[in-house]
Amino acid sequence: MCMKVKEVAALSGISVRTLHHYDELGLLKPAETSEAGYRMYSDENLAELQQILFYRALGFSLKQIKEVLANPSFNRMEALKSQRQMLHQKRAQLDDMIETIERTIKEGKGKGTMTHEERFKGFDFSENPYEQEARDRWGDEAVDETNKKVEEHQEKMNEIYRRLAKVRHLAPDSKEAQKAIAEWYMFLNTIGTYSLNAFEGLGELYVADERFTTNIDQFGRGLATFMCDAMKVYARISN
Repeated sequence: MCMKVKEVAALSGISVRTLHHYDELGLLKPAETSEAGYRMYSDENLAELQQILFYRALGFSLKQIKEVLANPSFNRMEALKSQRQMLHQKRAQLDDMIETIERTIKEGKGKGTMTHEERFKGFDFSENPYEQEARDRWGDEAVDETNKKVEEHQEKMNEIYRRLAKVRHLAPDSKEAQKAIAEWYMFLNTIGTYSLNAFEGLGELYVADERFTTNIDQFGRGLATFMCDAMKVYARISN
């Protein structure tokens, strides 16, 4: 028996608007449309949605997910096993980070000390295991497409970086800063799919990963931190 879009939204925890967006992208097409115009989702649709949400939780973009699911070699059981493995890896890293937080709190209370190595246990930005898993299983084409687009638009990116660098000494919530960061948000969504939450998270990565910081700060010292703050403001006032 098919379910209406509101029922699927309530069941899955995502919004009706998101389901409409998935339909418009061709990522999740409802099994049928009722005479009244309602989107109707089958059990097979629900299974497809589960796959989409697993991949989203693992950091895949909507474009990458669409390409993975459309791959003729896609096998749902194999995908589930792969997702399980990736989630175990993610859980192990989160457990390490929680332990690091606990030990840091204790140290702050004078109940222990930590070595430099222990202070950064759980942080690992050296590689993206989810991307590598996708390459191993589905080939490089889907994963490389976004990177290729970034290369093709490099000069446009540099122009926006330079404009942002000119206003980096202003308050992140200033009109000028928000106008510049809005341009960055719109540009990113021409080469991928970024929700406002993902946009804010990306800004945090700019200061958490020294590789991003070094690359961005070549346009102006402190630019990465400024962009992180401005992206956070933009995401919150645009929600």
